[in-house]
Order: sequence, then structure tokens, then C-alpha cells
Amino acid sequence: MPIAVEIVTQERLVFSELEADMVLIPAAEGEMGVLPRHAPVLTTLGFGELVVRKGRAEERFAIYGGVVDVRPDKVVVLADLAESSYDIDAAAAEQARARAVEMVKEGVPAELNREATLALRRAELALRIQRKIQGRGSQVLRIIEEREKDDE
Repeated sequence: MPIAVEIVTQERLVFSELEADMVLIPAAEGEMGVLPRHAPVLTTLGFGELVVRKGRAEERFAIYGGVVDVRPDKVVVLADLAESSYDIDAAAAEQARARAVEMVKEGVPAELNREATLALRRAELALRIQRKIQGRGSQVLRIIEEREKDDE
């Protein structure tokens, strides 16, 4: 029995898979693994990497807060921000990280300090996930690519 997975932000549906085998979730209290028939859980998300596995394929996402609703047959991630690891622009993330580091070094007004810190955390997470994907080369198959091949 597979588990359905949806990752949603306020702007759009980021990802949907009806037959995943496992989901690794960056919950606020720590990483949580979810298999089909998992007990119902509602918890908050931290900043981290969410992984959806289906057979030999997997999709990775940078998740920046939110909540997750785990049911025995479905996982619904309501993320503040989320992006696929394959959509991360490493150059843009590196520039954002450099800007955020500079803002923190220079000192920003108190009302902007939180935003600068969050921008730095987001950029560092995106870069860390991007480096993982690049380091694995072609060993990891994407769920989306697998689905596209099935459609042909």
C-alpha cells in the first residue's frame, strides 16, 4: 500500500505523488520518517530537507517552515516556502547567502535582523541540498522523470 504525498505553499502545488514508498520530513523536533499506514500526526516543520522516495527514485525539497498532516494513506505538507532541489539555482543561492552574510556583519536595524538571519538560513539550506544532488551525479532518479517515462 503506497502513501500519497502533496507539498503545497500559499502560491501553488509544488509536488504531488500518489504512490510514494516513504517520506522523510524535517519536523521542528527532528527528522521524521513516514511509511504507509503511519499513525496520524500533525506537527510543525522546521527548515530542512524533505525527501520523497518511490522505488529507486527520489525527489528532494528545501522546506522553510510550515505544518505537516500525516495520515495512514497521505502526507500533506503545508510549507511556508518550498522548492525542489532540482529547481534550486546555486548561483542565485550563493549570491543571496553572500548578501545575507554581509547584512549580518554590517549590522542591520533590529526590525531587519530577523529577515537577514532567515535569508542566510534559507540560502545555506538551498546550497547544502544542491551540493548533495550534484555529489550523487546520476545515481538518483527523479520521481518526475520516472513518471514521464511511464507516460510515453
